[in-house]
Amino acid sequence: MDAPEPDTPFAAVSAHTSRLQMLYQTYLDKSTPFIAYRWAGTGALFLLFGLRIVFAQGWYIVAYALGIYLLNLFLAFISPKFDPSLEQDTDMEDGVPAGQDSALPTKNDQEFKPFVRRLPEFKFWHSATRAIGLAFLCSWSEIFNLPVFWPVLVVYWLILVFLTMRRQIQSMIKYRYVPWDFGKARYDASKK
Repeated sequence: MDAPEPDTPFAAVSAHTSRLQMLYQTYLDKSTPFIAYRWAGTGALFLLFGLRIVFAQGWYIVAYALGIYLLNLFLAFISPKFDPSLEQDTDMEDGVPAGQDSALPTKNDQEFKPFVRRLPEFKFWHSATRAIGLAFLCSWSEIFNLPVFWPVLVVYWLILVFLTMRRQIQSMIKYRYVPWDFGKARYDASKK
């Protein structure tokens, strides 16, 4: 059964767009279980983008913007949805002693709270892949080739990585969680 013909050009475009969105979502849904292949494709796209930047010797501002965006995504990926250190600070402000209710369990009789990411792996991959693809497309347009002194951007990006990752690394050490374990991180209360 075919759908009836749309009455207006806008309805025709809208129907075609909806069909393309459904097709796109279908392929995304089919790719969900293939984590290694998805990330390999993203890595290949990132490598192509890097080669484009190196050989063209330009579009450094596009690469810098992509680096900032990927850093932001990565921080959301390795951050817990409910950060115990932030909850402890909130509890202290509310008059609840630290170590109650919101803290991670330290004894066997306390409730186990699993690591839940702020940004799930699939959304991280999807956003990163779209960003790299967009940056790759931008690297083919002269409009985005702004003259900048790239060593300054690299140093500034490294400082930004150090400052933003410092808190995450301290939290990972304190609460002993491994965020890149794709949701399989476990807390062993018997070690304390």
